[in-house]
Amino acid sequence: MMTSMAVVTLAGEPGCRIEEVSRLTAQRLRFDFLSESAVRRMVAEEFGAEISIPDKVYPHALTAILARLATEHHLVVCSPGAERVVGEFPGALRVFLTAPEPYRTGSLMIDHRIDRPAAKKLLRQLEREQRSARRRQFGRANPAPSDFDLSFNTESADGDQIAHLIEQTAALRDLAGQSFLPSSTEAGIQFRVRLRLAKHGITPAGKVSLTRRPFANASEQIFANLLDYYRIAWEYEPRSFPVQWGKDGKVLVAFTPDFYLPEIDLYVELTTMKQANVTRKNRKVKLLRTIYPHINVQVFYQKDFQNLVFKYGLADRPLAV
Repeated sequence: MMTSMAVVTLAGEPGCRIEEVSRLTAQRLRFDFLSESAVRRMVAEEFGAEISIPDKVYPHALTAILARLATEHHLVVCSPGAERVVGEFPGALRVFLTAPEPYRTGSLMIDHRIDRPAAKKLLRQLEREQRSARRRQFGRANPAPSDFDLSFNTESADGDQIAHLIEQTAALRDLAGQSFLPSSTEAGIQFRVRLRLAKHGITPAGKVSLTRRPFANASEQIFANLLDYYRIAWEYEPRSFPVQWGKDGKVLVAFTPDFYLPEIDLYVELTTMKQANVTRKNRKVKLLRTIYPHINVQVFYQKDFQNLVFKYGLADRPLAV
């Protein structure tokens, strides 16, 4: 959970001029404005324009973007579903805009310079698209009233009046007085988000890549994806170490660590929660350390990866090219 930041999100029904109100709100609050198109552009820059982000993990990609920006900016975000992402942030103010259908149809007539029948048709299309996108990405076709702190009827107040009311509410909550998101908090958020995205094989653009062989299990694939996220060069099963020999000198038991991280000269062995596997691997690691004391090897549960990243300062490296 984010412990400090200030963000105002605006969403609403098609035809309510949400982006116009959002821009006016950002101007009044002197916050940075983030439009829906800007959000999607940033997601493409972060993960690669050629990558198709699965709908069900799009909220995590959005969280990654907002968390990074919140370390240096207070934000007004005009992007459908953003209210679901920031719902638990203490410095969040979530606004919904609505209006009767005739008013929204009229707005589309003016904005698109079309007649009323065409505007009605366009409104229906926009409503269908919005419901479909929300259902795919956030699991609900229509937002719940509890997702928002304020709701305004844009027929009864113009954009500047609504922006003024939002400004007053923000002042009551002292949003402008919030500090930016601490980098340590942001790093933890990014790790959790990237773990979820890594399970879908999604990595940032320009990821580090070496020649690869098929992985033995899904955990190794996820671990490799996380390494890619943090620009950590890796090799998969590059070397086997004999740890037990027969009387004839033939190797009876060898240990092949799952990964080698050349930048920090570390071999990594992943394990599962099954005690039998843990015991067997720990025995091999103990033998390896005895026979090859110069080899740096560590056994990791998947959840221990974050400790590796922060211990070696790898989270501080840039994640985008």
